[in-house]
Amino acid sequence: MSEVAADLVPTPARTIRGPKLLFAMFGIIGIAIAVLVFAYATREPDPKLPDLGTLPAFSLIDEAGQPFTEEALRGHPTVVNFVFTRCDTICPVIAMKTERMQEHTADRKGAAIKILTISVDPEYDRPDKLAEFAARYHADPTRWKFVTGDKAKITALVTGPLMNTMDREGNMPSGAPQIVHSGYFLLLDADLTIRGVYDSNDLHKLDDLEHHARFLARTGGDPYKFGGS
Repeated sequence: MSEVAADLVPTPARTIRGPKLLFAMFGIIGIAIAVLVFAYATREPDPKLPDLGTLPAFSLIDEAGQPFTEEALRGHPTVVNFVFTRCDTICPVIAMKTERMQEHTADRKGAAIKILTISVDPEYDRPDKLAEFAARYHADPTRWKFVTGDKAKITALVTGPLMNTMDREGNMPSGAPQIVHSGYFLLLDADLTIRGVYDSNDLHKLDDLEHHARFLARTGGDPYKFGGS
């Protein structure tokens, strides 16, 4: 065979046999175990969430004009906050932060997290007003609902188990009522237990809220369709 022809003959691939193959397999397994151990050792511990009371039964109306009860919140974690559509101070900021949370939890694992915004001006914020407000902040109706209803019922719910205020203190320069309420978000678990209160002015607290909501979504059962139907 000529030297040129010899150069064209492929060199047989080297194979690993015996102890070398065994050592290579053990090496790969060892690396995999080390990665798993490191991931487990460095993972963030599960949060210890308080029990701040249970949401009672209620009957309100959503932005589509449909009945909305506490059963709509059962079976999945829910973030709750408070606004009114004529507010031009804290409420737009709350709505923008809520919209951002909706975007942050739009992945498959976060989709079980629902959001409920309660109007503290229910006499004005009828369903059509809430629907306009929801559209302004790109609310996904399968995940983010807005509710209104009888003022006495709203007041009892907001100032009672939801631990907020909705006092009217005169009017704003625009002529809209000055309704005092906090910018706090609440977190409910799948059994309607309040598991945390978070100041929306504190970005670290909002990060905690998302982390805690994801924890509840991960450890809870299969969620109902939002709306309880």
